[in-house]
Amino acid sequence: MSYEIAKALLLRRGVALEDIAEIVYTLQVVYHDDLTLEKCLDSVKAVLQKREVQYTLYTGIALDEMAERKLLPEPLQSIMEADEPLYGVDETMALGITSVFGMIGLTSFGYLDKVKPEIIGRLNGSRGKRVHVFLDDLVAGLAAAASARIAHKSDSANSYPAK
Repeated sequence: MSYEIAKALLLRRGVALEDIAEIVYTLQVVYHDDLTLEKCLDSVKAVLQKREVQYTLYTGIALDEMAERKLLPEPLQSIMEADEPLYGVDETMALGITSVFGMIGLTSFGYLDKVKPEIIGRLNGSRGKRVHVFLDDLVAGLAAAASARIAHKSDSANSYPAK
């Protein structure tokens, strides 16, 4: 039940699990010759099954939605509207998701937070229309955790990316 709620919340905010799986695929395909988008989607779903991940999503999405409706107290409302770079609570919450799978998740999250590929960049670039202060980082956290999960489960990973 909670998994379905989390999935529906993501969809309502414009994020399909397949969007996250595409990022996971990009992160891991260089290390796994047999990786498929379906395996990446399965990993995203497995991460989303974790209750602590669901609770983090509920909280972050609720804060984004409250900011859109201007329901947060000041100065938090202004901080969220500006997506202040030094706020950092959004990244801290997302790191809770990545920590489930160790340092690989952490380093992948750092990369995704810096580069902002695909859906993460679209969410981050939607300022003025919707507030995604938390959602872009939570999606990066989900992708990083699902990527780390694949790395940890694989016996056949290439030590170095193919050239």
